[in-house]
Amino acid sequence: MTEKILKLESLPLNEFLGIQNQNIKEIANAFPKSKIISRGDEIVLKGSETEVNEISLLIDNLLNHFDKFGNLTPDSIKNYIQGETNVTEHLLPDDDVIIHGNRGLIVKARTANQKKLVEASVTHDIVFAIGPAGTGKTYTAVALAVRALKDKLVKKIIITRPAVEAGENLGFLPGDLKEKIDPYLRPIYDALEDMVHPDKLKLFLEKNTIEIAPLAYMRGRTLNHAFILLDEAQNTTPMQIKMFLTRMGPNSKIIITGDKTQVDLPKNQKSGLEDAQKKLDKINGIKFIELDGRDVVRHPLVVQILEAYDKADA
Repeated sequence: MTEKILKLESLPLNEFLGIQNQNIKEIANAFPKSKIISRGDEIVLKGSETEVNEISLLIDNLLNHFDKFGNLTPDSIKNYIQGETNVTEHLLPDDDVIIHGNRGLIVKARTANQKKLVEASVTHDIVFAIGPAGTGKTYTAVALAVRALKDKLVKKIIITRPAVEAGENLGFLPGDLKEKIDPYLRPIYDALEDMVHPDKLKLFLEKNTIEIAPLAYMRGRTLNHAFILLDEAQNTTPMQIKMFLTRMGPNSKIIITGDKTQVDLPKNQKSGLEDAQKKLDKINGIKFIELDGRDVVRHPLVVQILEAYDKADA
């Protein structure tokens, strides 16, 4: 008899194992000659070498499924047991789905320009997403980064933004530079919490698999095998954005998001985002996606507010 112990680390056990271990019982029913024992964060397999290896492979597939879709149902377990190879196709309602997040949340491209952003991220290694507040540029970029990590296309996610005061004084906030800027990164954390289970997100942050840091922390580094997101790029200087772009290493992708109407730099300081668009627009491998009021996915009043401000500025 062969015995094998599988560790279930950084996993919401109740959700994976099912209510009263229902999911494990479903597997056990399919392999009556073997013993499958759930013990804390371990699953113990006992049986013939052939069956133990078969059950182990099945559980690996179920773990990958849970990691990708955020849930595990008896029906999906039965599909895997029966050797159904295209389970994922049954769960994708359309081609616009980016990832399956927590609690059944489906993150998808919801507007024409968001779809262009998703497509550009596949065909280009550097993508600029430029548009006003509420157009989903940052949320979509985070979803693309999480998808790349889940699909093992990259080894880590790096999310950064310039430490520019948006009408407030950072100097009066407690802590070091990272601690001062963390509250400004709350939308990033909110997006990640929608897309990555809290236990796994905590582990990713502890191990720097997902790294969130001020732009100044990027200086001198080479970022390999990473999905890198620069948020609020309108508040970079031309030198800062040049420094950031030249950090890019092999097998990495970059998405840069920004809103040219919300520049918080001193009036005599040129925005690095506008400067980059003028200088890099013709380079193959770099794509600029412009989002506008039609892409706003917040409250309908936000569209009217943006139009009113645009009209007044004009």
